[in-house]
Amino acid sequence: MNFSERMYLPAIFQGLSITMRHFFKKKATIKYPEETRPMSAVWRGLHVLKRDEKGRERCTACGLCAVACPAEAITMVAGERKRGEENLYREEKYAISYEINMLRCIFCGLCEEACPKAAIFLQNDKVAPARYERDEFIYGKDRLVEPMPIQNL
Repeated sequence: MNFSERMYLPAIFQGLSITMRHFFKKKATIKYPEETRPMSAVWRGLHVLKRDEKGRERCTACGLCAVACPAEAITMVAGERKRGEENLYREEKYAISYEINMLRCIFCGLCEEACPKAAIFLQNDKVAPARYERDEFIYGKDRLVEPMPIQNL
């Protein structure tokens, strides 16, 4: 080995050249709240329980979405519609409680495909937000059902 190889100078300059090349490249990170990453056309996001054109819940608690879910993340309790609730629920049978455990959900979209009433839908513009407690990842009807449409007066 000659004197420069013993001083590790070629290795140091080689390392510095790699560092300088990476220093002037385009950054791979994004500034998340201000910028969003481009999503695929088939990307599936947060669940929503849809309403029909009259504002009634579409879900009839048939249970096909829960059966189709490979992760067994969906649970529901069915109930009968009472007199006077015709404007709230589409059919005689409705879901009293409907819960999705987001920690178990694999966002496969099989629940959306299995629903005969097109009641559950995976949005392509919303991501499940980060939480600190495990029980905050169990989404009930209060988080899943889309808000009532505003009536024109």
